Amino acid sequence: MTEAVLITGGAGYVGSHTCKALAASGYLPVTLDNLIYGHPWAVQWGPFIEGDITDALVLDQIFSDYRPKAVIHFAAYAYVGESVEHPAKYYQNNVGGSITLLEAMRRHGCKNIIFSSSCATYGIPLQVPIPENHPQRPINPYGRSKLMMEQIIQDYGHAYGIRYAILRYFNAAGADPEGQIGEDHDPETHLIPILLQTLQGLRPYTEVYGTDYETPDGTAIRDYIHVTDLADAHDRALKYLAQAGQSLCMNLGTGRGCSVLEVIHAVEQVTGKVVAYRTIGRRPGDPPALVAKAEHALSVLGWKPSFVDIRKTVETAWNWHESRIKKRGL
Repeated sequence: MTEAVLITGGAGYVGSHTCKALAASGYLPVTLDNLIYGHPWAVQWGPFIEGDITDALVLDQIFSDYRPKAVIHFAAYAYVGESVEHPAKYYQNNVGGSITLLEAMRRHGCKNIIFSSSCATYGIPLQVPIPENHPQRPINPYGRSKLMMEQIIQDYGHAYGIRYAILRYFNAAGADPEGQIGEDHDPETHLIPILLQTLQGLRPYTEVYGTDYETPDGTAIRDYIHVTDLADAHDRALKYLAQAGQSLCMNLGTGRGCSVLEVIHAVEQVTGKVVAYRTIGRRPGDPPALVAKAEHALSVLGWKPSFVDIRKTVETAWNWHESRIKKRGL
């Protein structure tokens, strides 16, 4: 019998790519998503339940019907600016909803969870690349909600025997190389899709926040990790926990940083088009550089990113965005 895995937020960006990876590994991904930010078309590799992680009755029904041996927990609100303006929304969902999920796991004897965390838990880095033992001092409610859940999950591990893999992403990017799914947020806040939308005429220009950072070209540096590499890490973490592996916390990134201008140049090289952009002031709280130290994932999971050239990552995103335009007849 195919082993079921509950994927909360499985209709979202990283969640849907992970569902595809799990199906290829022989699992049955069972998606729970409230579709506030997810898309029905992204659920292609297993059953879909429209519902919310805050609904204990829905969770009990899923655990009774499918008896998942593990949970991969993506469902969360993830807009930093919104979290500052509406912190209650983030704590109610990202923390309160996650506790409801953990309690459902306890009721039904589900012992393994993989948690989608973030480099936002580190706050302003004291060193770059950022190791896993770097102090965690988030500077916004979104980051704090992720750190709270890391701590709560660890407490559940100590008290109730829950095994966990806490995976701290850096900047997810790219799209399924086979073109079945990709990145489609509303509103869109990620640099690469914003640049591609600008080229497609969906935006008049891209805003570049800050050109006076202490970086080689003055623009902020980020670690862009391909979404299929993230999905692969979740698949490996699931197998690791199933083999009674010890609980862990680790970064997921390439270990290489790209500045905003470098990403713009990569987009121009891939597409053969010139990107219209305007430089404006820095956004409050944006660090000059966020780059992962991610050797732990290699040593424990045998994982390393296959997409290390930003142009290859951009190419998969561009192919996806162009296919979406064609399907819409624009």
